[in-house]
Amino acid sequence: MPRGGSARGCCGGLCGLPFTVGLVVLIYWAIFQPHHIRATVDSATLSNLTVSHASSPEAAVSYDLTVSLRLHNPSVRVDIYYDAISAELRFRDAVLGAAANDTSPSVFFQRRKTSEVVKMEFDYGGPGGGVTVARDVAGDLAKETAVSLELDVHVRVRYVFKMFKLRQKPRIRCSISIPVKTEGRHRGFGGTVAASGDRCSVKY
Repeated sequence: MPRGGSARGCCGGLCGLPFTVGLVVLIYWAIFQPHHIRATVDSATLSNLTVSHASSPEAAVSYDLTVSLRLHNPSVRVDIYYDAISAELRFRDAVLGAAANDTSPSVFFQRRKTSEVVKMEFDYGGPGGGVTVARDVAGDLAKETAVSLELDVHVRVRYVFKMFKLRQKPRIRCSISIPVKTEGRHRGFGGTVAASGDRCSVKY
């Protein structure tokens, strides 16, 4: 009987440990409140946009796009480590390609109440560097006077306060509308948009 009681006490202690740890984390979160990051598009420059229609059900789209994304840490006490950033561009649910080069910077440390601008480049304007999409999507893109694009950004971050660390994988979505005009007889279309002040959506 004594040994059975000791076993039950030990089991109860082990089961209570996760609860205690979870309670400590909850109290920490409530006190220090590591707020979700905020994101806005500072600027976006589109150039060499060309659409090549083919006889097949698919067509090729070539373009160069540079986006400056501002990331803000609104937390009062919590710093953030950005461990990885990847970006993808879409037009009406059609994927126009991932960021051709690593974001700059791709890894960085952000103190509380500060902002950092991340540059993303989509280099699909060279020979053979186009993206294959459905013909109807390419046709709609060619008709646009203001190209409406969606920037889809995946981020891996660590919220850090002293000895406490919390890992998260937020997803950032930004809507970008760029008025375009003819750049030249053989250069396609292009345009630039400055910051609109519209905040991107951030989901965890």
